[in-house]
Amino acid sequence: MGNMNSASEDSDGIYQAPVVLNIYDLTPINNYTRCFGVGIFHSGIEVHGLEYGFGAHDFPASGVFEVEPKRCPGFIYRCSVPLGYTNMPPTEFRAFMENVASEYHGDTYHLITKNCNHFTEDMSLRLTGKEIPGWVNRLARLGVMCSCLLPESLQVTTVKQSPEYHGCSEEDGSESQSTATTREPTESDDAEQDKHLLSPTMGGVELAFIRETTQR
Repeated sequence: MGNMNSASEDSDGIYQAPVVLNIYDLTPINNYTRCFGVGIFHSGIEVHGLEYGFGAHDFPASGVFEVEPKRCPGFIYRCSVPLGYTNMPPTEFRAFMENVASEYHGDTYHLITKNCNHFTEDMSLRLTGKEIPGWVNRLARLGVMCSCLLPESLQVTTVKQSPEYHGCSEEDGSESQSTATTREPTESDDAEQDKHLLSPTMGGVELAFIRETTQR
């Protein structure tokens, strides 16, 4: 049997690459609340051997990042859900993601209205025409209807850092990098440590933000 994450051609010769949703727990409390159909989850979309997610930072620039599948730093991997297939080859898909990155700036992230799960749902719809499972983002949907149920402290960004961008060469897949202006940590940053933060090097796993297509 072939690897479900491997690209192939169907009987009509149409290129197909699997699209997979990787789901993570943001907190161990999910083990107790999932029986009620509610949990706090992060999700990423896996295509062509990389996982793509959306996170927050303080800059009007791409908040779309790539990471090794099932190893998004700061979260606890739970499960994967096959969503379908895309007929975009790697080079076309890369251009697609760079265009998408211009729609998902880090400073527009919002836990209730524009979070990582909204991003993966949008990607799934564009690539496969299918929605992600409803339970993955149920808490945000409840928050939209009844925001008073969610403490303000939950409505914070989950990534707090200067973005690093990695471009991928079409010829050999090698990476090139340019780093945005960095800043020294402040006392307010230290106060955020009890929240779920993403770092480019947490747990030895590299996280790279996608360079967005320049808008003219």
